[in-house]
Amino acid sequence: MREQEIVVYGAHWCPDCRRCKQFLGERQIPYQSVDVEKDPEAERFVLEKNQGKRLIPMIVFPDGSYLVDPSNAELASKLGLKTDAARSYYDLIIIGGGPAGLTAAVYTAREAIDTLLIEHAAFGGQAAGTETLENMPGFPDGVGGMEFSNLLRRQAERFGVELLQTQEVVRVYRKGFYSCVETSDGSRYSARALLIAAGSRYQHLDIPGEDEYTGAGVHFCATCDAPFYKGKRVAVIGGGNSAAEESLLLTRFADQVIILVRKGEFKATRIIQENVLRNPKIQVRWHTEVKEFIGGQSRLNKLRIRNNQTGIEEELAVDGAFIFIGLIPNTGLLKNSGIILDRWGFIVTGHALLHQGERPEGFEKRDPYLLETSIPGIFAAGDVRATSTKQVVSAAGEGSSAALMIREYLKEV
Repeated sequence: MREQEIVVYGAHWCPDCRRCKQFLGERQIPYQSVDVEKDPEAERFVLEKNQGKRLIPMIVFPDGSYLVDPSNAELASKLGLKTDAARSYYDLIIIGGGPAGLTAAVYTAREAIDTLLIEHAAFGGQAAGTETLENMPGFPDGVGGMEFSNLLRRQAERFGVELLQTQEVVRVYRKGFYSCVETSDGSRYSARALLIAAGSRYQHLDIPGEDEYTGAGVHFCATCDAPFYKGKRVAVIGGGNSAAEESLLLTRFADQVIILVRKGEFKATRIIQENVLRNPKIQVRWHTEVKEFIGGQSRLNKLRIRNNQTGIEEELAVDGAFIFIGLIPNTGLLKNSGIILDRWGFIVTGHALLHQGERPEGFEKRDPYLLETSIPGIFAAGDVRATSTKQVVSAAGEGSSAALMIREYLKEV
């Protein structure tokens, strides 16, 4: 390491490594990049510092301290960067910088609606962590998730959207006429309208060994961690589209992929099922539940599984396991906000609100817009919204639709 320089230990395929480098690059902060796959000594260093876990990116600072897979907010804090928005009041505040939030921002900025977008992590949301988006209209050969996210971000910047990337919204509330948000550093911002496009995150199994071996054999992103398993045997837990699609990606690296499905059939779309079932590297085990992650020397090496029809338990030797069992909406920030959620925590919008019992306060004289929440002037779009399809293209579509509805709402207030 050269004197007074930050070192980023990572790998070329790692989206979070690219995000951290982009964060540093955009702020013209010098750093040295070290690929742990090409430098055995660097890999040993990462393993040593993380108790045998291959956790990247690991960022080492000139004073010898380091951060492992830091959020942009953590990086900003460590580097002493200013993380405040330019003002405290806007026409519109958007929470979330995924496809829904960024697309909405492009539309509202073009309508001369003064827009602040707050994203606590990387722009692009889960799309940024996807290796290739194969079904995105206008990209016949597919487009990399990170590339697509960067294009969206640049487009929003071009139209004058103010982007605040290093803060997390922890509270949403109303103060008289205004919609207000509070960020993790205590800053408060208000607006005439608010769009919640905070997305969702991966669901955990919450069984013994899961936390202990996360990052050391237990993973939630095949795009990020599949290259660690070249020539190895891995398990995939889940039966939906994500589990099936990520299993196909894993076959590019692993010699054998075993899909453990709790029920007797996939929930994935038919064409994806067919691709999985005819792949010689993939084995499917139906009616199978994982009861425990087991390992040694700080690494996962087997699963305790149970057939939920016969009750028979056994141990399955694996080098790694990838969990794809669903999504949890990022709606913790809405606690005590008055915004109605469904039983899974997703935001209820539009006409569905009129079937929740009494008409929500504020809608005595009009029905809520299709993407409007139970509080007038607060909208929702993308994965965080109930009944959304959890697809990139539909999230972008909802973002544009929400922007047009917000435009109409702002004409009334």
